[in-house]
Amino acid sequence: MTDQPVDPRADPTPPRRPRPTGPIQYKGDDLEAERGPGLGCFRFQLVVLVVFIVLTPLSVAWNWPPPISAALLFAVILLLLVTGQTIIFLLRLVAADRRGRRRPLAGETKTVGELEDEARAPANDDPPPEAPPGP
Repeated sequence: MTDQPVDPRADPTPPRRPRPTGPIQYKGDDLEAERGPGLGCFRFQLVVLVVFIVLTPLSVAWNWPPPISAALLFAVILLLLVTGQTIIFLLRLVAADRRGRRRPLAGETKTVGELEDEARAPANDDPPPEAPPGP
Protein backbone atom coordinates (compact mmCIF):
# COMPACT_ATOMS: atom_id res chain seq x y z
CA MET A 1 0.00 0.00 0.00
CA THR A 2 1.34 3.46 -0.85
CA ASP A 3 1.24 6.38 1.52
CA GLN A 4 0.24 8.86 -1.15
CA PRO A 5 -3.28 10.30 -0.89
CA VAL A 6 -5.67 9.26 -3.64
CA ASP A 7 -7.54 12.00 -5.47
CA PRO A 8 -11.22 10.94 -5.59
CA ARG A 9 -11.78 13.13 -8.69
CA ALA A 10 -9.01 11.45 -10.70
CA ASP A 11 -10.03 9.57 -13.83
CA PRO A 12 -9.44 5.82 -13.20
CA THR A 13 -9.53 4.84 -16.87
CA PRO A 14 -6.18 4.21 -18.52
CA PRO A 15 -5.17 6.54 -21.35
CA ARG A 16 -6.08 5.43 -24.88
CA ARG A 17 -3.63 4.86 -27.66
CA PRO A 18 -3.78 7.54 -30.35
CA ARG A 19 -5.66 6.50 -33.46
CA PRO A 20 -3.64 5.94 -36.59
CA THR A 21 -4.28 8.66 -39.15
CA GLY A 22 -3.49 6.58 -42.23
CA PRO A 23 -5.78 4.28 -44.17
CA ILE A 24 -7.76 1.62 -42.32
CA GLN A 25 -6.00 -1.74 -42.24
CA TYR A 26 -7.84 -4.93 -43.16
CA LYS A 27 -5.94 -8.21 -42.86
CA GLY A 28 -2.62 -6.34 -42.90
CA ASP A 29 -3.28 -4.31 -46.08
CA ASP A 30 -5.02 -1.04 -46.81
CA LEU A 31 -8.78 -1.42 -47.09
CA GLU A 32 -9.76 -1.28 -50.76
CA ALA A 33 -13.39 -0.93 -51.82
CA GLU A 34 -12.80 -2.69 -55.13
CA ARG A 35 -11.76 -5.94 -53.47
CA GLY A 36 -14.86 -6.56 -51.37
CA PRO A 37 -18.62 -6.89 -51.77
CA GLY A 38 -20.59 -3.87 -52.86
CA LEU A 39 -23.92 -2.43 -51.90
CA GLY A 40 -25.73 -4.36 -54.65
CA CYS A 41 -24.41 -7.64 -53.27
CA PHE A 42 -25.57 -6.64 -49.80
CA ARG A 43 -29.05 -5.74 -51.03
CA PHE A 44 -29.32 -9.08 -52.85
CA GLN A 45 -28.31 -10.90 -49.66
CA LEU A 46 -30.99 -9.02 -47.71
CA VAL A 47 -33.71 -9.88 -50.23
CA VAL A 48 -32.78 -13.58 -50.15
CA LEU A 49 -32.60 -13.48 -46.34
CA VAL A 50 -36.07 -11.93 -46.04
CA VAL A 51 -37.54 -14.50 -48.44
CA PHE A 52 -35.99 -17.37 -46.46
CA ILE A 53 -37.11 -15.88 -43.12
CA VAL A 54 -40.72 -15.73 -44.38
CA LEU A 55 -40.58 -19.12 -46.10
CA THR A 56 -39.08 -21.07 -43.16
CA PRO A 57 -42.09 -20.92 -40.79
CA LEU A 58 -44.50 -21.24 -43.70
CA SER A 59 -42.80 -24.48 -44.72
CA VAL A 60 -43.68 -25.91 -41.31
CA ALA A 61 -47.25 -24.60 -41.47
CA TRP A 62 -47.71 -26.08 -44.96
CA ASN A 63 -46.44 -29.51 -43.79
CA TRP A 64 -43.42 -29.61 -46.09
CA PRO A 65 -40.99 -32.47 -45.40
CA PRO A 66 -38.89 -31.80 -42.28
CA PRO A 67 -35.53 -31.96 -44.14
CA ILE A 68 -36.64 -29.03 -46.34
CA SER A 69 -37.71 -26.98 -43.31
CA ALA A 70 -34.42 -27.79 -41.59
CA ALA A 71 -32.47 -26.81 -44.71
CA LEU A 72 -34.31 -23.48 -44.85
CA LEU A 73 -33.54 -22.86 -41.17
CA PHE A 74 -29.82 -23.56 -41.66
CA ALA A 75 -29.85 -21.36 -44.78
CA VAL A 76 -31.29 -18.50 -42.72
CA ILE A 77 -28.53 -18.92 -40.12
CA LEU A 78 -25.86 -19.00 -42.83
CA LEU A 79 -27.31 -15.94 -44.57
CA LEU A 80 -27.41 -14.06 -41.27
CA LEU A 81 -23.70 -14.74 -40.86
CA VAL A 82 -22.78 -13.72 -44.40
CA THR A 83 -24.99 -10.62 -44.38
CA GLY A 84 -23.54 -9.57 -41.03
CA GLN A 85 -19.99 -9.87 -42.34
CA THR A 86 -20.92 -7.89 -45.45
CA ILE A 87 -22.42 -5.04 -43.43
CA ILE A 88 -19.32 -4.92 -41.23
CA PHE A 89 -17.14 -4.64 -44.34
CA LEU A 90 -19.33 -1.90 -45.81
CA LEU A 91 -19.31 0.04 -42.55
CA ARG A 92 -15.51 -0.11 -42.54
CA LEU A 93 -15.53 1.37 -46.03
CA VAL A 94 -17.75 4.21 -44.85
CA ALA A 95 -15.47 4.81 -41.88
CA ALA A 96 -12.40 4.83 -44.14
CA ASP A 97 -14.09 7.31 -46.47
CA ARG A 98 -14.93 9.64 -43.58
CA ARG A 99 -11.47 9.48 -41.99
CA GLY A 100 -10.36 12.83 -43.38
CA ARG A 101 -11.52 16.12 -41.98
CA ARG A 102 -14.78 17.25 -43.39
CA ARG A 103 -16.89 20.29 -42.76
CA PRO A 104 -20.48 19.89 -41.53
CA LEU A 105 -22.93 20.81 -44.27
CA ALA A 106 -24.96 23.29 -42.22
CA GLY A 107 -22.04 24.63 -40.17
CA GLU A 108 -21.20 28.30 -40.68
CA THR A 109 -18.60 28.52 -37.92
CA LYS A 110 -15.19 26.89 -37.94
CA THR A 111 -14.84 23.42 -36.48
CA VAL A 112 -12.54 22.65 -33.55
CA GLY A 113 -10.13 20.91 -35.91
CA GLU A 114 -9.95 23.97 -38.15
CA LEU A 115 -9.29 26.21 -35.16
CA GLU A 116 -6.53 23.87 -33.97
CA ASP A 117 -4.96 23.83 -37.44
CA GLU A 118 -4.95 27.64 -37.56
CA ALA A 119 -3.34 27.82 -34.12
CA ARG A 120 -0.58 25.42 -35.21
CA ALA A 121 0.10 27.11 -38.55
CA PRO A 122 2.57 30.04 -38.48
CA ALA A 123 1.07 33.42 -39.21
CA ASN A 124 1.96 34.22 -42.82
CA ASP A 125 0.01 37.49 -42.90
CA ASP A 126 3.10 39.61 -42.29
CA PRO A 127 4.95 40.72 -45.42
CA PRO A 128 8.50 39.39 -45.77
CA PRO A 129 11.18 41.75 -44.49
CA GLU A 130 12.78 43.96 -47.11
CA ALA A 131 16.37 43.34 -48.03
CA PRO A 132 18.75 46.11 -46.99
CA PRO A 133 20.00 48.22 -49.88
CA GLY A 134 23.34 46.94 -51.01
CA PRO A 135 26.19 48.44 -53.05
